[in-house]
Amino acid sequence: MDFIIQTIDFISIVSICIMIGTLVVAYLKKWMMTYALLIANFIVFILTLVFQIQTPYGNISQIIIDLGFRPDYLSLEKFPQLYTLFTSMFIHSGFAHILGNMLVFFFIGMAFEQRIGWKNFIIIYLLSGVCGTITHSLINLGSSITLIGASGAIFGIMGAFAYSYPRDEVVMPIPLGIIMIFRRIKVIYAVLIFGAIETVIVIIGTQDTTAHFAHLGGLVGGVILASILIRNKNTHGKKGETIYYDSYANKDLKRIDFSALQKLAKTLKQKEMLGRIENETVSQVREIWLEHFLERTKCPNCKNPLNHFDGEIWCKNCGFKTKY
Repeated sequence: MDFIIQTIDFISIVSICIMIGTLVVAYLKKWMMTYALLIANFIVFILTLVFQIQTPYGNISQIIIDLGFRPDYLSLEKFPQLYTLFTSMFIHSGFAHILGNMLVFFFIGMAFEQRIGWKNFIIIYLLSGVCGTITHSLINLGSSITLIGASGAIFGIMGAFAYSYPRDEVVMPIPLGIIMIFRRIKVIYAVLIFGAIETVIVIIGTQDTTAHFAHLGGLVGGVILASILIRNKNTHGKKGETIYYDSYANKDLKRIDFSALQKLAKTLKQKEMLGRIENETVSQVREIWLEHFLERTKCPNCKNPLNHFDGEIWCKNCGFKTKY
């Protein structure tokens, strides 16, 4: 059987480079993958607005045509197009689509990545997105309607978060008519609400342009992936009490000399931050708080900002130096 290979436009190749490039830069610069994914999604979205072509059905972006996924790509003759399982996650069709997805992802993604580290996070994100897309495609097998958006991946992150740390609280955007309010809510409650809404929509058979089965597929995929990758539930403590911790993140917990850092904590906020660092058991979260603390410290001798790297703190102005 002959494979059908679709040629793609130059701007679509540029978009793929942006998708991959932002993740590579985040890895090299030690940025959070959440930020890299947000940046990539918004840049690609801008490109989809700028580079459009005229079709019998109206103007449409060349990027959506080239990099969106279609259920009929699961057929043998269109097998080479399976790379769009990943590229379609970075493409959105309108402002409401991308803003809705990225708002939820910002609050959920950042908190969860701090918990489990970037490696597990990016694996769960990408594979959950694939699970969501395949779930939708199996329900609509043979369809040529293009599927785009990060919703499946985001639902996967939500499901993994709820499975791993159900009692954690996150800020969630809640639409009330034409306004949006932000409320703190336990992850498990947020996921149950979103999951229930999607399930009801699927059961009553609402006809719209949203791939609700992709949401549910991503959610289930995230839970399954978390159960495999994040073995973090342990019951050490009082009877009936469950303590959650991340064994992956705690594996190489760095020893810190807090006596050296306490001398630099001059304000109440700095002292509170130092206490949080000392009590934190998740290495990634601990490192982030430590970075925030060190950025706010000043030399005890000349009051100039301090520099820090690899366990050492020093002042370029007066030569003060210490280790932590």
